[in-house]
Amino acid sequence: MRRFEGQTVLVTGGAKGIGAATAARLASEGAQVVVADFDEAAATETAERIGGRAVRCDVTSRADVEAAVAAAAESGRLDVLVTCAGIIRDNLIHKMTDDDWEAVIATHLRGTFLAAQAAQAVMTQQGSGSMVLVSSVSALGNRGQANYSAAKMGIQGFTRTLGIELGPFGVNANAIAPGFIATEMTDATARRLGMEPEEHRAKAAENIPLRRVAFPEDVASVVAFLASDAAGAVNGQSINVCGGTVMC
Repeated sequence: MRRFEGQTVLVTGGAKGIGAATAARLASEGAQVVVADFDEAAATETAERIGGRAVRCDVTSRADVEAAVAAAAESGRLDVLVTCAGIIRDNLIHKMTDDDWEAVIATHLRGTFLAAQAAQAVMTQQGSGSMVLVSSVSALGNRGQANYSAAKMGIQGFTRTLGIELGPFGVNANAIAPGFIATEMTDATARRLGMEPEEHRAKAAENIPLRRVAFPEDVASVVAFLASDAAGAVNGQSINVCGGTVMC
């Protein structure tokens, strides 16, 4: 399929994990992809692999985000925005520091707001566009992730509001809520717990009806659908990608 032939896509947090898989998937379907990430070297590596462009972007910085959107829209168009930038600073509420809270809220919630705000200026002017914002099933609550859960639930409410405000201009906005995804981030969590990544994945799979964890490519497939014309009537929704776990 070449659903994104001639389209320009910006993926924040696109250097690794879900972001990199999404960038690769959309590029494989014809998109010109701009990979924006705080890790410029990793962003460049991913961009070179898929035939895209890389820009360094701290999503908590308005200047950086607006520059990334401007770089993606050099041709005068921006067709798809995907916001994948994220960090975790897990801790129980009585141990969570101000920095733990603020870093996660700033990266996920402020970063998503800044990217959507900058992108909508281009999309509403051209009368079309699609935004796919990354939330999480942890939005429903998860032990040790008060900061992350709050940010991810905020993204879902933000997405619904974008759908209401931007829909009349031909721009749709949807969120995806992944469950356990096998990435470097979850592998790092496993090691902090004293487990090998494969052991961690196997344990997680026991609680998933499909009896397997998902991979970044699984999420990228859903992003590609939501960003395509096939989802033209889907707006303001949050789609779980979690294998049917109870918390979905």
